[in-house]
Amino acid sequence: MALRGPAGLGPGSRGALDEAVAAAEGREAPALVATGATLEDDEEDDGRGRGLLRWDGFSAWLHCVCVVGFDLELGQAVEKDPAYFYGYVYFRQVRDKTLKRGYFQKSLVLISKLPYIHFFHTVLKQIAPEYFEKNEPYLEAACNDVDRWPAPVPGKTLHLPIMGVVMKVRIPTCYDKPGTTQIVQLTQQVDSHISVILPTVHEVDLFRCFCPVFLHSQMLWELVLLGEPIVVMAPSPSESSETVLALVNCISPLKYFSDFRPYFTIHDSEFKEYTTRTQAPPSVILGVTNPFFAKTLQHWPHIIRIGDLKPAGEIPKQVKVKKLKNLKTLDSKPGVYTSYKPYLNRDEEIIKQLQKGVQQKRPSEAQSVILRRYFLELTQSFIIPLERYVASLMPLQKSISPWKSPPQLRQFLPEEFMRTLEKTGPQLTSRIKGDWIGLYRHFLKSPNFDGWFKTRRKEMTQKLEALHLEALCEEDLLLWIQKHTEVEIVDLVLKLKNKLLQADREHLPVKPDTMEKLRTHIDAIILALPEDLQGILLKTGMT
Repeated sequence: MALRGPAGLGPGSRGALDEAVAAAEGREAPALVATGATLEDDEEDDGRGRGLLRWDGFSAWLHCVCVVGFDLELGQAVEKDPAYFYGYVYFRQVRDKTLKRGYFQKSLVLISKLPYIHFFHTVLKQIAPEYFEKNEPYLEAACNDVDRWPAPVPGKTLHLPIMGVVMKVRIPTCYDKPGTTQIVQLTQQVDSHISVILPTVHEVDLFRCFCPVFLHSQMLWELVLLGEPIVVMAPSPSESSETVLALVNCISPLKYFSDFRPYFTIHDSEFKEYTTRTQAPPSVILGVTNPFFAKTLQHWPHIIRIGDLKPAGEIPKQVKVKKLKNLKTLDSKPGVYTSYKPYLNRDEEIIKQLQKGVQQKRPSEAQSVILRRYFLELTQSFIIPLERYVASLMPLQKSISPWKSPPQLRQFLPEEFMRTLEKTGPQLTSRIKGDWIGLYRHFLKSPNFDGWFKTRRKEMTQKLEALHLEALCEEDLLLWIQKHTEVEIVDLVLKLKNKLLQADREHLPVKPDTMEKLRTHIDAIILALPEDLQGILLKTGMT
């Protein structure tokens, strides 16, 4: 099971760990009975030629490892830092007649800032069963193995040993296409020491999750794209979390900017906010299992109720779209309960393709590839016109003057963008018909557009700053200082130093030789000034 949540107050709950400690089928409030290794203050050599503080390597992958026991008398007792964390849970329940409820219940939880869902679930499957047999010494040994792992650098293929098993993984980059793997699984030279090869560290089995609702997958894509409030009601925490993560991933490579909770419980601090009927539900995707939510979240506009997810090769009965007023009882049948009318016509081709795969018993992995490619092409067809229009907001390079502040981006004008769709809209790349204009108008009011445009605007502003630096480097600054006063020259030096500081601090896309050239210019200008000013400016840091 995967969990996600922020700690602290504000838009999040007390954290994924608080949710993890409620992750028992009985849903008792648990108590933390043991944690992973303690941080040390001493520095040691990690054997790779670099000095690291004890557990620095561990911290690159995991925030902490927790063992969560379930106690009817004790409440939740763990607080997290104010940031988002992902919790990966291995839950064990064993019959024990000596206990009050007749079962021994305990979870091993990995807490990390990395959304490597498939990877950490694989790690848990490797270490959790033996941990429950050998207890804390085994867990400490596993943590020591993690501490020796290289950092998860995007694009790198790594061999990660843990408790006698070596996993071969590739860390994804922001440029990877969804559903494509860069790791070579079949090579002529077999790596005899490799135990497990993971083609992906972060993607879920998309078709298995969408299988009960694949007839409505395009409608669900629209709901996620628009940041609509969605509740997934599932029979177990693992099915709840997998389905929520599949929904979030379906609009990739577009980032989902709203909140999502793969497993939401009545213990969460937002419980009251999300169940109140005095205000509209927020832009969140919730995964729940407690039957109590069938009543308390009945006012949410889009509810997906699923049955047990079938193993690979077994196809559950397809659920229907039903009106929300029909969701009245705790035993309501599986279905998509919503009054939403999709903007786009349903693509019958993808449905026929997936149905054919079901009839031919095509493996779930192959079905996932087909479905992921379909979602990718749909998202790209939607986002390309926006990318093209936003690129047109960029000022021409010839308008960038080294002696003026960088020009501003033009304002995003919704109606101007809409006019571009007639000739350069999604019809150029997508066969799907429908009200694309209406879908765009709705999207422009959503959190996903807001987050996407802020990211693009920041990238373009940084590009303008970088181009401005390059323009400064091409100027003959020694000729310029001959025509200006000492006060103006000192002002220029200070501004150039600030430019260098900004480039480093904001990681501007500036070529290394540009930075070096600018430093050379600064030094040359300072040396051309009187000695008293030279001393002052050489000592002046970048402020």
